[in-house]
Amino acid sequence: MLSNFYALLVDAGTVVGGGEAASTAASNATPAADAAAATGLNPILMIVLWAAVIGLFYFFSIRPQSKREKKLKEMQAGIKAGDNVLTTSGFFGKVSDVGDDCFIVEFGTNRGVRIPVRKSDIVGIHTPNITTKPVAQP
Repeated sequence: MLSNFYALLVDAGTVVGGGEAASTAASNATPAADAAAATGLNPILMIVLWAAVIGLFYFFSIRPQSKREKKLKEMQAGIKAGDNVLTTSGFFGKVSDVGDDCFIVEFGTNRGVRIPVRKSDIVGIHTPNITTKPVAQP
């Protein structure tokens, strides 16, 4: 818009700042300004580019995360009594009872400690790898 206004001033013969040098510089600058305005991006192309960026963001960020959440919810819904589970805090336990929104999980080696744990705090069904090898003394 400013380049159009500047072109009108040059065509009318008046140049802000006066003098012939300013008039020559203005006449040399207007074709470049007009060319830059003519080669601007098409608004439809700009919309298509933004849609492509949003689509890429969805397929590389949002969609995989929602798939992981769905898989985790299915795993949590499939847990039954007797399954060995891993909690978000890193504790292994064995599910002894299943409630509406929580599990009763037995912790410890003698399985005497029973604690209610929210279903959302269960990360996976895992059996702890406990090996009891005696340490060799030199």
